[in-house]
Amino acid sequence: MTSPRSAPTRKRLALLGSTGSIGVNTLDIVATFPERFSVVAMAAGQRVELLAEQVCRFRPRLVSVRDAAAAAALEARLPAGLDVEVRWGTEGAVAVATHEAADLVVSAIVGAAGLEPTYAAIRAGKSVAVANKEPLVMAGALVMGEAARQGVQVFPIDSEHSAIFQSLAGHRKADVRRLILTASGGPFLNVPRERLAHVTVAEALNHPNWRMGPKITIDSATLMNKGLEVIEASWLFGIEPSRIAIHVHPQSIVHAMVEYIDGAVVAQMGVPDMRGPIAYALAYPDRLPVPLPPLDLCALAGLTFLPPDHERFPAVNLAYRAARVGGTLPAVLNAANEVAVAAFLEGRLPFAGIPAVIERAMDLHVPRPIETLEDVLAADADGRRLAEEQLAGLAPSGPPSPIRAAT
Repeated sequence: MTSPRSAPTRKRLALLGSTGSIGVNTLDIVATFPERFSVVAMAAGQRVELLAEQVCRFRPRLVSVRDAAAAAALEARLPAGLDVEVRWGTEGAVAVATHEAADLVVSAIVGAAGLEPTYAAIRAGKSVAVANKEPLVMAGALVMGEAARQGVQVFPIDSEHSAIFQSLAGHRKADVRRLILTASGGPFLNVPRERLAHVTVAEALNHPNWRMGPKITIDSATLMNKGLEVIEASWLFGIEPSRIAIHVHPQSIVHAMVEYIDGAVVAQMGVPDMRGPIAYALAYPDRLPVPLPPLDLCALAGLTFLPPDHERFPAVNLAYRAARVGGTLPAVLNAANEVAVAAFLEGRLPFAGIPAVIERAMDLHVPRPIETLEDVLAADADGRRLAEEQLAGLAPSGPPSPIRAAT
């Protein structure tokens, strides 16, 4: 006769990026399973109206925003007598990430801004669930090395890396031949190549399968997100980039696969909803009854896989190049991409100019080894400077022309 299973301890979370898409979905999981999770600290940017609602509902002890102006605006929206400390800036985000009461830190700040608080959390002995690619892309050796020294875990939240994590369970790393990341192909998979120079911001933000923030959505449209995921996967799972492949899979049902040396391929499948991988990272090793629709394979017309078109998506090769060279080059790749994507969203750069700006910044940078966080931050600053210099030399692109998908 087996004894009844004891109730799990309620896990206390620190959430970096609470108002972004991952943050909102994380709080949805917390609200669905209040007996499993609570939020003791959260950080966000400048969306103070939404953040105020989150603070009132989840009652964290500490909250941080981007700057002093956002902090003042947040405090003005919070009810009198609410027991919460408000801070701002990188220092505030680091305070959230290292909060003494937190059992797990969810790292979902978009871009390089997530590096310092994520690294600080690990140095403070916190396990982290990473949704943003940038900490591992920019400083994978530092992050994973520190996690090993502190004896903490780094859980993936990205759907592809969560899928690999799940597909590796119960198997030996020595038996892995390669990892396969899938990509939807974004909104321009079937658009004539010559028209990519004229796509609009609205079209680039119209992802066919996922609802994400603007930066991540543009990365999906250029396939840079997949390149960044290759670098991230190599650090998360200790697999060299040459053994990590990308397959375009428009249905977004198979999230990733692991191929073993005997030819067996283990795939993780599911509906395209981030609440699944978020819940798995938060509750690991448990699985939660997340209220998602079941995967109905019989209703699908089919599952298709294609090799990526490297001429259509040159960002993929840039990421593999950065991964091969290593050192500071991945941080420069990431920084230049952030600058170029922002310029496209602001109408200062055509869509096809994004990889061109990144490539030129990489060409001009002299890679060097990374030994400290300061080395990473210096490389990030250099990548941004080089990308901005490329933008300064470009003429305005003019109003983009509408396009239609190829028939």
